[in-house]
Amino acid sequence: MDTNIPAKSQKTPSIKKNFIMNTILNMSGFIFPLISYPYVSRILGPDGIGSVNFAISFVTYFNMFAQLGIPSYGIRACARVRDDKEELGRTVTELLIINLITSAIVYIIFFAVIFSVPSLRADKSLYIIISATIILNSLGMSWLFQALEKYSYITIRSVIFKFIAVAGMFLLVKSQDDYLIYAALTIFAASASNILNLIYSQKLVRIGRSGRVIDPKRHLKPVFVFFAMACATTVYLHLDNVMLGIISSKTEVGYYSTSVKIKSILVVLVTSLGSVLLPRLSYYVENKMMEEFRRISAKALHFVLIISIPLVVYFFMYAAPVIQLIAGEKFTASVLPMQIIMPTLLFIGITNIYGIQILVPYGLEKYVLYSEIGGAVADLILNAILIPFYGAAGAAFGTLVAEAVVLIIQYRKLKSLSMLPSSGVKLHVIILATVVSGVLSLLSYIPDFSRYMSLTAGSFLVMVISCILFFIPYFCLLLVFKDSFVTEMVSKYIRK
Repeated sequence: MDTNIPAKSQKTPSIKKNFIMNTILNMSGFIFPLISYPYVSRILGPDGIGSVNFAISFVTYFNMFAQLGIPSYGIRACARVRDDKEELGRTVTELLIINLITSAIVYIIFFAVIFSVPSLRADKSLYIIISATIILNSLGMSWLFQALEKYSYITIRSVIFKFIAVAGMFLLVKSQDDYLIYAALTIFAASASNILNLIYSQKLVRIGRSGRVIDPKRHLKPVFVFFAMACATTVYLHLDNVMLGIISSKTEVGYYSTSVKIKSILVVLVTSLGSVLLPRLSYYVENKMMEEFRRISAKALHFVLIISIPLVVYFFMYAAPVIQLIAGEKFTASVLPMQIIMPTLLFIGITNIYGIQILVPYGLEKYVLYSEIGGAVADLILNAILIPFYGAAGAAFGTLVAEAVVLIIQYRKLKSLSMLPSSGVKLHVIILATVVSGVLSLLSYIPDFSRYMSLTAGSFLVMVISCILFFIPYFCLLLVFKDSFVTEMVSKYIRK
């Protein structure tokens, strides 16, 4: 996964190093919830988990307006000028000014809403705690560190804060009444490290002292395009929880958010390579390095396909023991929503390549916006129809269709522009390997663990055995059939 970097960017970390650090970061997002969520979900129950997740989804809409489209636009804008320190300083200053102004306006509106709506005012402490993300995300400027590919720094500080938060959950969350503590620790894990970002950024760029005329207005047009993209994405990512809480109940939110949490953990694994490529691909486009752009895009798509397809099948098959292990018997109703939502792993992985890694670096983000609007509309309509009858399962189906709509629209646009990446993947080999591995993994059900141990312990053993029987044969079969991505990685490892 290495690539040749032009002479003027020799100090830029390799894609391989970025991928490794981002994988560690993503694994921390996978491991820490696996450690804490089984404990927290059993203490707080569906109602407590549902209340916190409803508040997070509610505040997310305010966060969306505060951030505008800067988290995505900032990566591209800074990556394109990262070799010009003066221009980089000017760009960062302008985007930070925009971000702070919008955050101040949003906070005024937020507090007006909280104290004027009785149902929100009754739990105002929870919403105020969650709202800390608004200012912390603005000050954190994570887009700057991603644009400069500072993934080592991002990973180290994130892992440290996640570790502290997980330790705090075991020490401080003791009863259902501690949901405010859980909410505060969740925000601490996700956003508190942004304070360090503000301090460390002074070593990377001269904020407010670039020596060039500051003109935030020049970013407004592209920022609003990215903002519209963020709106559409946020709608169909968080609309489910909001509509479930309003139309159905907080308990259904708890069931649905548990299935989504598991899906979200898996999504970061599927998109781990693609997420480090946006700054590099934007740099390639700016410097007319189109051959490198196409090569890396194709390899990223290949990675997504060989990772996402087996994950979809495995977690569909073993949704019940996964829910039992992660959340406990009270969340049995999360199994069906999880099974329905699993194919979105594949859809999201591909659209991450099509949209964020190809269309955005080329400046064609408006087509990403169109696809996300299509997904949001589909999600809204299906939620309104299905949630009253099917609750969490209906919301999961709405999300599934929404992600499929996004994929179809982006695929058709790239095809019309003759920009579809050719991954060189042998899809039939991946499908065959997945089917064979799925059949082998069923052997994990032969021992009746329930006779000798608790349901949770039995679920754990089923998961361990089935993982071994599924994923080891899967990758061995890919190696036997000479999948180019797998054989390249194995060859590099053997040479080293």
